Amino acid sequence: MPQATSVLFVCLGNICRSPLAEGVFRHLVEERGLTDRFAIDSAGTGAWHVGQRPDRRSAQVAAAHGIKLTGRGRQVRARDLERFDVVVAMDRENLRDLQELAGTSDGHGRLHLLREFDPEADQPDVPDPYFEGPSGFESVYRMVRRSCEHLLESLAPEDE
Repeated sequence: MPQATSVLFVCLGNICRSPLAEGVFRHLVEERGLTDRFAIDSAGTGAWHVGQRPDRRSAQVAAAHGIKLTGRGRQVRARDLERFDVVVAMDRENLRDLQELAGTSDGHGRLHLLREFDPEADQPDVPDPYFEGPSGFESVYRMVRRSCEHLLESLAPEDE
């Protein structure tokens, strides 16, 4: 049996976008019966929300689509960039922070923007819905869902 592919989703505070991406990706992996092939987590570049549950609005939009968010906020560490096979940032600022954290290590090849995998991407960032209403969270969910579907396909093609 091949070793599990580890995927880390990263946003600013780890309460809105990255937990949503973690939950969506986990849900898609479970739907395809690939749970044993993936290790999935999320983290934030900042430490403001360490130990907190996901933002209630992210949890609500996820629940509306049959997805439960179970993680707690944590801050990304340099060792995460070595430990995870794929590190997926929600926006360019998060990506820059991760590149800085990686320093001169070879971890840069593992770093991606989530919307690299979105066939409908009109810009590279998943916008932070924190200061928006419910429609902002729904819009972010749709971006995250499309992106995660294609990320999963790139990591585990259905014809394998």
